[in-house]
Amino acid sequence: MLATVWANAQTLISGKVTSAEDQQPIAGANVLVKGSTTSGTFTGADGGFTLSVPTNTSLIISYIGYQAQEVAVGSQTNFSVVLIPSITSLSEVVVTGYSSEKKKDITGSVSIVDVKALKSIPSGSAVQALQGQVPGVTILNSGAPGSPSNIFIRGISSFGNTQPLVLIDGIQAELNDVSATDIESVQVLKDAGAAAIYGVRGSNGVIIVTTKKGRSGQPTIAYDAYYGSQRPLQGNVFNLMNSSDFARLTKVAYPTTGLFQNGLPDYTFRGPGATGIGNTGDAAVDPAKYNFDATNPARNYLIQAVNKTGTDWFHELFKNAPMTSHNLTASGGTDKSNYMVSLNYFNQQGTMLKTYLKRYSGRVNTQFKVKNNIRIGENAYFFYKQNPGFDNLSSGNPIAWTYRAMPIIPVYDIKGNYGGTFAGPELGSSSNPVAVQMNTSNNKTNAWDVVGNVFAEVDFLKHFTARTSFGGSIDNQYATNFTFTPYNNSEGNTNPNSFAEVALYNTNTMWTNTLTYANAFGKHNVKVIAGSEAIRNYGRAVTASSSGFFSTNYDYLTLNNGTSNVTNISSAYENTLFSLFGRLDYSFNEKYLLGVTVRRDGSSRFGSERRYGTFPSVSAGWRVTGEEFMKNVTWLNDLKLRGSYGVLGSQNNVSPQNAFTLFGGSFYDAYYDISGSGKLAQGFAQTNIGNPNTGWEQNVVTNVGLDATVFNKLDLSVEYYKKSINGLLFAQTLPATAGGATAPTVNVGDIQNKGVDIGLTYRGTVSNDLQFSVGANITTYNNKVINIPSPTYFETANTQNLGNVVRNQVGQAVSSFFGYNVIGLFKSDAEVSASPTQSGAAPGRFKYQDVNGDGKIDASDRTFLGSPNPDFTYGLNLGLTYKRFDFSTTLYGSQGNEIFNTVKSFTHFFSTYVGAKSNDLLNAWTPENPNSNIPKIESTGSFSSSGVPNSFYVENGSFLKMRSLVIGYTVSPLLLRKYGLNKLRVYAQGANLFTITKYSGLDPEVSGLSSSFGVDYGNYPSNQKNFIFGLNVSF
Repeated sequence: MLATVWANAQTLISGKVTSAEDQQPIAGANVLVKGSTTSGTFTGADGGFTLSVPTNTSLIISYIGYQAQEVAVGSQTNFSVVLIPSITSLSEVVVTGYSSEKKKDITGSVSIVDVKALKSIPSGSAVQALQGQVPGVTILNSGAPGSPSNIFIRGISSFGNTQPLVLIDGIQAELNDVSATDIESVQVLKDAGAAAIYGVRGSNGVIIVTTKKGRSGQPTIAYDAYYGSQRPLQGNVFNLMNSSDFARLTKVAYPTTGLFQNGLPDYTFRGPGATGIGNTGDAAVDPAKYNFDATNPARNYLIQAVNKTGTDWFHELFKNAPMTSHNLTASGGTDKSNYMVSLNYFNQQGTMLKTYLKRYSGRVNTQFKVKNNIRIGENAYFFYKQNPGFDNLSSGNPIAWTYRAMPIIPVYDIKGNYGGTFAGPELGSSSNPVAVQMNTSNNKTNAWDVVGNVFAEVDFLKHFTARTSFGGSIDNQYATNFTFTPYNNSEGNTNPNSFAEVALYNTNTMWTNTLTYANAFGKHNVKVIAGSEAIRNYGRAVTASSSGFFSTNYDYLTLNNGTSNVTNISSAYENTLFSLFGRLDYSFNEKYLLGVTVRRDGSSRFGSERRYGTFPSVSAGWRVTGEEFMKNVTWLNDLKLRGSYGVLGSQNNVSPQNAFTLFGGSFYDAYYDISGSGKLAQGFAQTNIGNPNTGWEQNVVTNVGLDATVFNKLDLSVEYYKKSINGLLFAQTLPATAGGATAPTVNVGDIQNKGVDIGLTYRGTVSNDLQFSVGANITTYNNKVINIPSPTYFETANTQNLGNVVRNQVGQAVSSFFGYNVIGLFKSDAEVSASPTQSGAAPGRFKYQDVNGDGKIDASDRTFLGSPNPDFTYGLNLGLTYKRFDFSTTLYGSQGNEIFNTVKSFTHFFSTYVGAKSNDLLNAWTPENPNSNIPKIESTGSFSSSGVPNSFYVENGSFLKMRSLVIGYTVSPLLLRKYGLNKLRVYAQGANLFTITKYSGLDPEVSGLSSSFGVDYGNYPSNQKNFIFGLNVSF
């Protein structure tokens, strides 16, 4: 994107750029004529460059991660330049809103991601690898292949969608679907000073990704690959009883149980008119009686052998699984054009059966210099992926069945069909988790996507650049879902099977035009950008289903082969956004900095009177070290103070049709017998209640900070931020008398986030052979709901056994847990009598706090029990190179967050669910064990035991994870040249090698919706160990 200079007296020069770190050539280094933003070139694969320059000028040579160097040209025509690894990030070039600038000149809050560290996390998603890399960015991952991560930039800013805007080469796209190998740089814009130029799209922050481009020089081919194994969590992960203990304690809870009256039986069975238990030799469990007929379940006679040691359901569902990635890249160019082409294959088989992500992708980036001042190009990315997906947010997911199914039930019955609760008495209603998951084999999701843009740039009148870009994305998806008849379950075993098909497409088109003026004169440096942007989103979807299929063969499954009527539904949406924007960046004497931004957005999501919004910001900086009084302070190489204030908008949580009242025609929606004739009348019914008065969410953001470089070794950034979100968009709760129409989204309340971000990087050199680096970041975070209309709260996170466990209320953090505070267990009848009145109070049951002191325990004594919002999160990145060996590790932690563990509502009470139970019950309260904190074993529940949400389920969720440990070796280039290779590096890697936590569940990293996260239903763990071997080779 750089043009060679047009000057009268030109000199042709050449040179080579290498790294002081490993003496390797640096491909893609930026060689720029000093004082120009457009006159220069890039180094090729061999580090070489040629360039025509004016006489008596200087070159600025830079590359991400290295210190820039200034070289005077003079009469010399050939140069050898050695770049030293950067000990300060202040000179790095940062891609910001529609332009780029050096970080030392930035007045907003911008974090630069270490791409090397980003690539060190083996994952199909670059989002997961961002965790712990950037202060102010919180990422909650799921272990399920392909599952999206929750990203919060400086906290939760909404009750709905809080995901930041992700721009890949200027086009809005999903970072989950990008190969990390293709990424050149990543920047995170966190405040209004940096993000306001994106207006309503930037309210949750902006992640800007730039992919690799071709460089001038000989063609380079690179191959990057790895293969590894993922290991599920080991041990008794839910701390569940074995079969013997389970049988013994079941008799305590149910003294009259027939299942375990005489200890553990050998078999359980069920047939027409008969069910029971039996031992070897009993006629009732004679294998000759066994019968299984999927087409006629009423004739089934199922027999299963009791697993007397106990079925380890978790490890029957989770197995070791492979993961592999292969990336092939070809790049090159001349002074007139460049190209980069990449192909990637990624295959991650999940440790849970039948979960996977397969992705085939390609990228083509090209650029052509039509004339010295005219450039055209394109960036295109396409992929096809298969990913069935997984739902964490339900106690009905397959993982949840692993702690609910009894240990005595076998995976398979005596004939190899699935075991389950149907084949015997008193086995409860749990599902066989292996059967549930294996029966998803016909659930397939396929996606074909194309993302990209074409652009043209023209330099004119020396200081002006005009650019136009047109692009977007096309997303096509096709999915199937087949529901088997659960013949092995005690419930639903006669339900007909069913099959559904879904087809949809989404399109996003974006046309962006900018005009940039950049000029430096005297002590003044000015850059002005003005532009317009038009965006259109459109999509359609259709779903159809049928049931009663004779065959479960996938090739047989078409809707016409079902025995029931085909039902179908379709939908469509469209929304548009038109914007005008401008930004002024000014610096005086490289000491005093000013940035002013304004953007005006118009969105079709709002009514005509509320459609437009104007979003301004202003930021300023002072480079203190540029002052005369700092010249003798040699230990402080650079110090910049900066601050910003601005307003952003948001439209993320309002549907395109929200302003309009809609009607639809259906027997299901319009069945009232208005004629009095006793016949259904087809007609139109209200389906959506419109609200034309809904307006933008408004985010008012203040940020102050400093950037410093100390002893030319340590980079430090410290920021304080305050973000006030006013007019939150949220679906209004309507009374039942309003009917079944969808409620409108309205502006209902306010949230405030504030905290401190600290980031530091230290690079040291012990000797020519030994260098090291330390990167650390920490973010404190305080979240509070400021306003919600009467009754000033709403409850969510509805659980199966306890109801809603989260309350969002004024004065509290978003997604706070709410219920009764347990202050112990009643030890005696005397203690019950001496305590405030409490329904169901008895020795061995929960004793609740009388919060309001009125002498009785009732709903008014419910209180806030904790929050999943951490006090602070932190990351640590360590790097070491010794000769040709390299070592690196990444750690990530969260402190002060709580988790609501709903798993305990199943495993710690016989009264809530007939199924597996925790070993904690071996130490349950008894008159002989009065100091236990585990309630007594009993078959009936009450307000004082298992009936209501309370602090028994709230646990400390703080953790520290080692996300990655890498050991690599780079082969000597002298040896490689004999074989025509430029580089060969081999490495071994471990991921998630340890998790330090007090949390009793699978993984303390619990995701969820923004208004109800931190509730653990038995989520797919993201802390499973991975062991990887890989190589990087280029020639």
